[in-house]
Amino acid sequence: MPEPIRVGIIGANLDRSWAAAAHLPALAHLDEFAVTAVATTRLDTARAAADAFGVPHAFAGASELVAHPEVDLVVVAVKAPAHADPIRAALAAGKHVLSEWPLGVDLAEACSLAGTAAAAGVVHAVNLQGYHSPGVRFVRDLLADGRVGRVESISMITGGDPLGGSQIPTSLAWGADRAAANNVLTIMCGHALSVLDGIAGPLTEVSAVVESLHDQVVVAETGQLVTNDAPGQVAVLGRLVGGVVLSLSAHGGNASSPDGFTIKIAGTEGILTIAPADPGEYPHWGDWHVHVRSIDGTRTELSVPARYRSAPTGLPAGVATNVAALYRDIARAITEGRPAHPSFDTAVHHHRTLAAIEQAAQTGARQTVAVA
Repeated sequence: MPEPIRVGIIGANLDRSWAAAAHLPALAHLDEFAVTAVATTRLDTARAAADAFGVPHAFAGASELVAHPEVDLVVVAVKAPAHADPIRAALAAGKHVLSEWPLGVDLAEACSLAGTAAAAGVVHAVNLQGYHSPGVRFVRDLLADGRVGRVESISMITGGDPLGGSQIPTSLAWGADRAAANNVLTIMCGHALSVLDGIAGPLTEVSAVVESLHDQVVVAETGQLVTNDAPGQVAVLGRLVGGVVLSLSAHGGNASSPDGFTIKIAGTEGILTIAPADPGEYPHWGDWHVHVRSIDGTRTELSVPARYRSAPTGLPAGVATNVAALYRDIARAITEGRPAHPSFDTAVHHHRTLAAIEQAAQTGARQTVAVA
């Protein structure tokens, strides 16, 4: 076995971080990696995370972690407005980087970061983990094999809760500011579009409605009113590469977790329907139920074969599984000297698509999306 890749995670607070929920559990099951450092905004919370996961180094802030000689891969798992500085510092230090999605707060920042990463010559990745979903990979192969004939249309409905409703948890209240890039459009649609891209390819043209229906939202725990201009309801009509007609609805709400999702793929020889195995999951997270109805009326339930699962054995099903699969791709990319997928360049494509959706909603005019 080669020496493990040494990981430093920025934003590893045990109480309220995605790193503690997904990244650290995933890495604990991967022999390819060793977590050597964590950082939060306060040394006491960083030490608590380090103690909980057996990590040798804890820092208050990103700069010491990025510069540490025992860190090869820097994971940036903080709020989107705080991504750019530690990413640039890590790239300047010659470190590989994994950033949470979205890469930046807008297309311009994402393009800048991707350009800097390319010049640094390191492996860079973004956590659009739906690309590594076993269900995504399985359905992509089913379509490529002609299971429902030529694909003509895809429709997807996905929940955005707890974002987008009339109230918001304290931990997410910062996202009521549209500029924070933590809303139903950036987060839910960004992940949904990556799942659709993984299945059938990217959007090439789009019309859209993007709405913020609440000028103020209530902070659930305190009753405080905060100003809100973040998108909470999104409806997209468009075409995917190859002319496939797409309809995507991402609806916000007040529930603590989403009411699942539905994907329906209509082809010349049948219809393929996808739903979550656990109703309270987003499309890029958990296991999928896949059903096919042929044009003769025959209905078949398909199980995702084990060969599509690249997460380690022993990792419980849940939010960490597809994240672990992404880490495995990063390890192979570092070892083989190739790009990771999805990379910062993939992130730029999705930022460009979201910008086109916003432009379509603002102007009422259909927008073309460039496909690399």
